[in-house]
Amino acid sequence: MADPTPRVVVIGSSNTDMTVRVPSLPGAGQTVLGRDFLVSAGGKGANQAVAARRAGAEVAFVTAVGDDDFGRRSLDGYRGEGIDVSFAKTVPGVASGVALIFVSEDGENLIGVASGANLELSPADIDALPDDLFRAGDVLLAGLEIPIPTAIRALRRGKQAGMTAILNPAPAPSLTEAEVGYLLAEADVITPNRIEAIMLAGVRPGEKPGPNALAAGLLAMGPRSVVITLGAEGCLIVHEGESLAVPSPKVQAVDAVGAGDAFNGILAVGLAEGLSLADAARRAVKGAALAVTRPGAQPALPTRSEIDAFP
Repeated sequence: MADPTPRVVVIGSSNTDMTVRVPSLPGAGQTVLGRDFLVSAGGKGANQAVAARRAGAEVAFVTAVGDDDFGRRSLDGYRGEGIDVSFAKTVPGVASGVALIFVSEDGENLIGVASGANLELSPADIDALPDDLFRAGDVLLAGLEIPIPTAIRALRRGKQAGMTAILNPAPAPSLTEAEVGYLLAEADVITPNRIEAIMLAGVRPGEKPGPNALAAGLLAMGPRSVVITLGAEGCLIVHEGESLAVPSPKVQAVDAVGAGDAFNGILAVGLAEGLSLADAARRAVKGAALAVTRPGAQPALPTRSEIDAFP
C-alpha cells in the first residue's frame, strides 16, 4: 500500500504583495527609484500553505479575506495550487490584507502590512471549524499575522486533537508575558528567527545571548522543540536536550522575502511525513535556499522535485 499523503492545516494570513525592486532600501524621508514592480498573492500563512502544497502535502488553509478583487483573486490562486480553502472567511466591508515590499539588489527587504481582513479571523471562527479538520498525526501550522488569541486557539485545537502544532512567531510582535506563555504552552515546535527569539525570550537591552542560550530559554516556557532560523547560516534545532546546527547551501540571494515561509511550510510537510525534526529541517533549509534565488514570495517557492534535486 502506498504511503498516505501528508496533511498540513495552515491557519494564518492572506495578503496581496506589491513588490518594488530598488538599488538600496529607502531610509526615513528618502525616495528611491526602482524599475521592476510585481503584484502577487502573499501573506505568511498563504506562503506557508503554498510551500507545503508544492512540497507534496494535502493542505487546508484557514484564513480571512475581504469581499474584494484582491481577496477573490487570492482564493482563486490557492485553489489553483490545489489548496482547500473551503474554510476561508470572506468579510464584507473590510479590505483584504496588503503588503508593500521593497527589495534591494542584495536581496534584503523592507515590508509594511495593512492587515485588513486578517484581523477579523477570530477565536470563535476557530471554534466553529469541524472536528474532522483536526486529525491526529497531521500537522497544524499557525503564525502571528492573525490576532494572537486566534493563534492560541488554533494551536490548542490542533494539539488537543493529537496534531503536531507548529508556531511560527512571525512577524515579531510586542507580546505580553501572558501571551508569550499561552502561545509557547500550546506549541509543540516553535520556529522563530533570531530577532523573534530575542523578543519571545524577553532579552534585556544590552544582552546578546547566542542561539543556543535563546533556544534553552524558550524551551523552558513549554514547547517540545525550538528551531531558530538563521538566514544564510541555516538553522539551529534544540530537541530532547540536544542541539544541532543545520547549515544552508550557499546560493546567490535575489529576494529573501519568502525564505522563512518556505522553511516553515516545507518543515511542516516533513513532520507530517514522519521525518525526524532534523531531517525535516535539512529539507526545509534546502527549500528556503532555493526560494531566495528567485524574485517574489509565492512565485519563488520551490516544488518537491526541485527540492529533492537540489544538492
